[in-house]
Amino acid sequence: MSCHDNLQFEKALDFFTDDAEVEVRSSGVMKGRENYSKIFLGTLARRKERHDGHLVGQPVLTIDGDTARGHWIVYMFFSVPTIEWIQGRHDCEYVKVNGEWKFSKLKFARTLASKPELYP
Repeated sequence: MSCHDNLQFEKALDFFTDDAEVEVRSSGVMKGRENYSKIFLGTLARRKERHDGHLVGQPVLTIDGDTARGHWIVYMFFSVPTIEWIQGRHDCEYVKVNGEWKFSKLKFARTLASKPELYP
C-alpha cells in the first residue's frame, strides 16, 4: 500500500471494507467508512507538511479461507519540529472481497516512544 506514502489518503480508504472497525490509540473504535475516514482525512492528511517516515514489518498472518488475522510492528520517525520516534503494533483482521483483501478491523497501539509524552 503506497497510497499513504504518496499522501493519497482518500484512496487508502479503499483498502478497508465499508463497515470496517478502526481504532488508533485513544480514538475509540470507529465503525463504518464515514467514521473511520475521519482518521485518514481529518488527522493524517493534515500532517502532510511534516517530514515523517514509517516502516511496517514483521508480519504474522493466519489465513482461513476468505478471512485472515495478523499483526505488524510499526516504526514511525519524525524530524520536524524535533527528532522523535514511535514504535507500535497494528492488530488486523482481513476479509477477501471480490478477490481483493481488505481490512475489516485495524487497531493501532503505541508500544514504545522516544519521549514519555508520546507513549502510549
